[in-house]
Amino acid sequence: MLSRTADHLFWMSRYTERAENTARMLDINYQSSLLAQTDAAAQSGLQGLLSISELLHPYSAKYGEINAQSVMEFMVKDETNPSSIFSCLRAARENARAVRGSLTTEVWETQNQTWIELNRMLKAGAFEEDPAQFFDWVKFRSHLSRGVQLGTMLQDEAFYFSRIGTFLERADNTARLVDVKFHAVERDFYGASTGRDQEYDFYHWSAILRTVSGFEVYRKVYRDVIKPERVAELLILRSDMPRSLSACLNEVVSNLTVVSSNPKSETLRRAGRLRADLEFARIDEILATGLHAFLTQFLDRVNELGAHVSREFLGAPAA
Repeated sequence: MLSRTADHLFWMSRYTERAENTARMLDINYQSSLLAQTDAAAQSGLQGLLSISELLHPYSAKYGEINAQSVMEFMVKDETNPSSIFSCLRAARENARAVRGSLTTEVWETQNQTWIELNRMLKAGAFEEDPAQFFDWVKFRSHLSRGVQLGTMLQDEAFYFSRIGTFLERADNTARLVDVKFHAVERDFYGASTGRDQEYDFYHWSAILRTVSGFEVYRKVYRDVIKPERVAELLILRSDMPRSLSACLNEVVSNLTVVSSNPKSETLRRAGRLRADLEFARIDEILATGLHAFLTQFLDRVNELGAHVSREFLGAPAA
């Protein structure tokens, strides 16, 4: 396969996944805004939303003061924001168009229809009318894109590079989400809580779980009240949780192994070592040494892994 073709497929999937992840975070923030909360809590939530995507400075430079309407505008429709839902779905469609011949008709039509429908909805004011329904639509279109790829594409290199892009992006997003949300809670994981703290904790941790479709999974796995250390374990180390760091690295390694002609390549070595570190880690050890430090190092390693994938297979620097 031409490296240029692999590059377009890789980024088509990354941008589609990024759009879904952005919609998930915005949806939870919107749902939380409907609950009774202080102005400080609402402001903190909006700031955390921008921090997750490292967009606090670009936002401040353009909009100044942080408020819900401007943040939503910036993260959904702003064409100058490369991580907005609009920009991500546009980039996904353009990458798909560039390799139209490598895609099945169903995959191309899904990407193209998503872009056409997005423009129609934004012009009709569908986002302003019902943000929750709009975010559900974005998530659905991402699910549909992955499902159509799995159901119609030949499982060759084109398919594998698409999967690598999806799960590298998902690992990056989950790590950012866990880091920012855990860092925002200034309390000891194992300390005593007042009744008010317990009520806050429930909504805080359940919101994190719902962001990654993990609320029902948590209940099924732990059958207990929501505890932060178990939320961390579920989202970092549980390989049977689809959006956990461990599950994402399992997918990255398995797909890299198929496309790599050199079993001792540096890219595969880095991916395998990162997966092994997650596979044999324990959550109590991670929390004891510092969750923020662990996730910061993980994000650095994932970014380095993406750069190695680009250099070794795609013939282009990471975007």
